[in-house]
Amino acid sequence: MASIAVVPQADPGPTGPFGRGEAGVLGLGGLRLTARGRRVLVGLVALLLAVPAVAWGALAVANPPDRAQEVRLETVAPGETLWQYARTVAEPGEDLRDVVAALRELNGLGSAELRAGQVLVLPLE
Repeated sequence: MASIAVVPQADPGPTGPFGRGEAGVLGLGGLRLTARGRRVLVGLVALLLAVPAVAWGALAVANPPDRAQEVRLETVAPGETLWQYARTVAEPGEDLRDVVAALRELNGLGSAELRAGQVLVLPLE
């Protein structure tokens, strides 16, 4: 009777360029991101988001208006409206709705309502 000797073969161990599993699509199979690597990756992403935000803020500060707007102060009399003041400062042909909106913004008003004695800032131009 013939016998065949069975010789146990040694496990070849991990395969691939880095000794862990298959090489994978990118050739990085088996590589794992450590806690330190995750922190570095999060830091890089945060940096990539922060740089444009800081640059945008710097541009906003670096470009002030060419000159300050000249204004006058008016005290509101009883019965006067913001629309009346808008008519006094509007250019000919200018839409009064836009002027009222600009006056509201200039004076920090939530609405077009005025109270007697209130002080308004009105542009001279």
